[in-house]
Formats: sequence, structure tokens, C-alpha cells
Amino acid sequence: MKPPCEMVVWYVIPAIRSELAKDLLKLGMKQKTISELMDITQPAVSQYLTDKRGSGIEFNDDVKQLIQDFADDLNDGTATKADIISRTCYICKRIKTEDILCQIHREHGHVPADCKACLGSALEL
Repeated sequence: MKPPCEMVVWYVIPAIRSELAKDLLKLGMKQKTISELMDITQPAVSQYLTDKRGSGIEFNDDVKQLIQDFADDLNDGTATKADIISRTCYICKRIKTEDILCQIHREHGHVPADCKACLGSALEL
């Protein structure tokens, strides 16, 4: 049985990066600039933008808004590269308190139906 944190590494963080890259592109940022800002390769940005990486998770409107706000802040300079870790962790913690992590865990983690491992994540906020 895989722990919830493994689901975060394999599915949630890539999905956050994908949404963030797409939002930055919509704001007019070039792939090279996005890759430098997010400290990932330009091919990784391309894969996020074309849904070859980080796809398959549908975030609710609140999470989408958090990511959009982050993109806006990065674009206008309110947030910097130094904020990537803290803002990504904040978004991830918000996701962990919702049912989406449990759904991912059940789909990919081979957990019993009565598993409550993800529910404890809400206490970390």
C-alpha cells in the first residue's frame, strides 16, 4: 500500500505544475521563462502544457483559483521564484484536505475501501 505522500509526489505536484505552467502561458510568459521560474526543464514545461505530464486530475474551482492567483503574482512580480515551494506546499495542503487525494489514492495506491490515511492530512493545516 502506497502512502498518501507518494500520491502527492506522483500525481498532485505534477498537476499543480501543469496548471501553473498553463496559467503562466496564458498570461503571455514564454516556455523558457516558465522553465527558469519554476526551476524545471523547458521540455518538462512543454509536457505540462500538452498534458503529457501532470494531467488526469480535475481541481475544484477553489484550487484552480489558488493556482491562478499564484500565476498572477508570479507574472506581476508580487511572488518570486523563492515563493514556489511555499505556495506549492500551501496549495498541496489544501488539496490534501479534500476528497481528491483520497480518490487518487484509491485509484493508484491499492488501498482498502475503509482507508482513512488521507483524512489525517487535514490536521496538518
